[in-house]
Parts: sequence; structure tokens; C-alpha cells
Amino acid sequence: METLLYTAELIEQGGSYKLVVQDLMRDTVQTTPVPRTAVDRLPVFLSALSSKLNSSLPHGRW
Repeated sequence: METLLYTAELIEQGGSYKLVVQDLMRDTVQTTPVPRTAVDRLPVFLSALSSKLNSSLPHGRW
């Protein structure tokens, strides 16, 4: 069974960006402005994070 813990949205409004993260377990929301340069680098960051997480997973059979 999967349990959704967080949701995240990147919102653009009038040329400005904000990240909205909702913690579903604690029923809280955090919002922070995000510079355009960070938005542009987001695909690279996500790829690096995914690569790092995948390399730290144990290999072999469960």
C-alpha cells in the first residue's frame, strides 16, 4: 500500500515562481519563492537526485 506523504507544486505567476510543499501527515503547507535560475536547473537537479538515490539503494534480490 502506498501512502502519499508530500505534494509539491511549482507555480509561475506574472514571471515569478514559488514552490508550494504540502505535508499531508502534519497538514501543513510551506511556500517559498524560487528564482528563475533554479527553475531552469530543476531538470538537472532532479536527474542528479534520482541518480544519487538509485546508486544508494541496495543491489540484489529482496
